[in-house]
Amino acid sequence: MSKIEPDSFAQIPMQWVGPAKIKYLGEVEEVSMPLATYESPLWPSTARGAKVSMQTEGLAITIIDDRMTRSVLLEGETAEAAYKACQKLKSEEAILAEKVTQTSRFAKLIAMHSQQVGRLLYIRFEFNTGDASGHNMATKAADHLMGYIAEKFPELKYVSISGNYCTDKKATAVNGILGRGKNVIAETVIPKKIVSRYLKSDAKAITELNIKKNLIGTMLAGGLRSANAHFANMLLGFYLATGQDAANIVEGSQGFSYAEDRDGDLYFSVTLPNLIMGAVGNGKDLDFVNDNMTRLGCREKREPGENSKRLAAICAASVWCGELSLLAAQTNPGELMAAHLKMERT
Repeated sequence: MSKIEPDSFAQIPMQWVGPAKIKYLGEVEEVSMPLATYESPLWPSTARGAKVSMQTEGLAITIIDDRMTRSVLLEGETAEAAYKACQKLKSEEAILAEKVTQTSRFAKLIAMHSQQVGRLLYIRFEFNTGDASGHNMATKAADHLMGYIAEKFPELKYVSISGNYCTDKKATAVNGILGRGKNVIAETVIPKKIVSRYLKSDAKAITELNIKKNLIGTMLAGGLRSANAHFANMLLGFYLATGQDAANIVEGSQGFSYAEDRDGDLYFSVTLPNLIMGAVGNGKDLDFVNDNMTRLGCREKREPGENSKRLAAICAASVWCGELSLLAAQTNPGELMAAHLKMERT
């Protein structure tokens, strides 16, 4: 089958916001961020957060994990047969890892997990995938492993290449617990005078709102491993501007805002456990995406995986900027609606 070409392109407004000051891999730099969105107030709001970052020591970015997953679904004649086959399969993890290297120069098997329901066996393969987000790479590797399993373990029958224990584009707990994509944290301490001048608020008000709105409010709503105001807004804008699979904001927006009042100074962080994005792959060859990637410094010669990690670091910074700005606005009655009326209505 030949590559599918688009009939046309949808035009989505985009602006660069910032710069924001970030600290990543020991370097401090100023980076602007592209956001493609129809929600125009997002640009000045995120830009306000970026201005705040410029008055601090910078947003310290920490990437604590990076992996892509695919779960396969098999079945045995009985639950006992499926269980015994699974134990044998796990004992061959080194063989499976070698099989994965046959599918890609960059794919590496780093972990396996399993769950069983009756005679149904769910195996979650986890991979390093270099600079790619890794959807196709993980599926290709899992497909290859399924061929080996079918040959070596005839007592296990194929059901599906994906058993929903991955989990892709669905809000679940497993991604946050076991990891899927990049787990990224952006944090800094904002001096009291900066909180007052730029955010028209104070550390106590923002900290209390984060608890009462993001934590308790989300709990009442039945939120799943998520406590934030609007991570999805910045993620979608950044994803569309950089050629990502935008549907991954479903799990990407499962994350946490955390605030502390430190004697008037504000510690503020965002944690994104499931940030799925890549610097290469489908969509990244479009001219506007390539231009944006180049401007972001994600087309440099680096070790495999480092350009995509840099991209994730900048994305997390954009989320920090937009999240802080919105929370600050909501500490002031009427500010949020007034901003939308001013910027979106004619």
